[in-house]
Amino acid sequence: MNKFMDNLGARIAPVAGKIGSNLYLTVLRDAFMMSFPLTMFGSFIVVFNNLPFWPDSLKGTFSELFGNGQNATMSILTVFVTIGIGYYFSKAKDVEAIFGAVVALAAYLILTPFFAIFDEVTQSGLLTLDRLGAKGMFLGIISAFLAAKLYVFLVQKGFVIKMPDGVPPAVSKSFSALIPVMGTLFAFLIANALMVGLFDTNLHDVIYNVIQKPLTGVGTSLPGTMIAIFLVQFLWFFGLHGQVIVNSVFEPFWQTNALDNVELLKKGSSELAKHGHIVTKSFMDTFTVSLGGSGSTLIVLILILALMKKKQYKEVARLAIAPGIFNVNEPVIFGIPLVMNAALFIPWLLAPVVSVFIAYLGFASGIVPLTTGAQVPWTMPVLISGFLATNSIMGSVLQLVQMIVIGIIWLPFLKMIDNTDEV
Repeated sequence: MNKFMDNLGARIAPVAGKIGSNLYLTVLRDAFMMSFPLTMFGSFIVVFNNLPFWPDSLKGTFSELFGNGQNATMSILTVFVTIGIGYYFSKAKDVEAIFGAVVALAAYLILTPFFAIFDEVTQSGLLTLDRLGAKGMFLGIISAFLAAKLYVFLVQKGFVIKMPDGVPPAVSKSFSALIPVMGTLFAFLIANALMVGLFDTNLHDVIYNVIQKPLTGVGTSLPGTMIAIFLVQFLWFFGLHGQVIVNSVFEPFWQTNALDNVELLKKGSSELAKHGHIVTKSFMDTFTVSLGGSGSTLIVLILILALMKKKQYKEVARLAIAPGIFNVNEPVIFGIPLVMNAALFIPWLLAPVVSVFIAYLGFASGIVPLTTGAQVPWTMPVLISGFLATNSIMGSVLQLVQMIVIGIIWLPFLKMIDNTDEV
């Protein structure tokens, strides 16, 4: 068994390493992380404005007074993601990054319709929040990468204006970026003109209907979510950071659904309950990671401390319990160890997948209110995070049920290694 795992790990590691170090996935991950402080601020406003013990009249007042905290952050997340993609892609290519950031944003806005339809009447000169948030997420990602790539290409091919040495650096850099920026934006302007003029539509609606909706539906379905969790656990078993690798692929789907839920909540809790999404960024962080880190191992530590006899496991658990409360569980993964430990392979893979299945059913049945879209920090302790993500005590109850089920799955395996000399 161990030899088989060694061979399998040797085959998987290079593939996972290439995925984890892929430039486009790395840039996308960094772009989302750049927006993290902003989404956390917006999430705080969402939670505060919609606390379950506020009367409806007070919720409306708070929304009017503090709603711009959400509108200026979470509701226009795509703006920050495009900036981040342009910046980090240009930086990776050793090109002036700030111009890569602004050209990516400008290219995205060129493709964005500046009109809205109200009661079948088209009003021009308007830029709606949904275009800058959930509905525009995939177009923002695609256009930002294309714009950054074209801008970098033009710079590296030497299409720049070089100023004399005595010119201030800011002026020199602006002139150096002039031709690459103009060339990039003209290309996007022509593409938008062709789409509007020839097909009487816009790339926002085309990308949203043809790519974003189908992919998001698949990626955030129950099977898609269980596959994502399985891959996280499977990669971690071989010592690869499954969370980083898998999240870089699935994050746009989860964030898009979270933004949708935020906008639905503005219309009322009933709208969120009817049309909201189960699998969001909040769902993945709160009902998987917030149970003790990757693998949801907090209950495992509790069981080791309470029931196991072997000193080596108890020592690891004592050291790991404090960080485990805040969902940092590398001490468990490498201390027991769980990496390449064939005896614990089954519960390590099985428990999180079963747990996320239970969480999905809890939301699908309506027993637990859907996540509001607020992004709860993944370091938030269990039970507290469940309440904050759903604005309901039922979120905490669901986490408790998950932990009990995880404990039941792990218990026979913990007893097995406690009664043998081999781990």
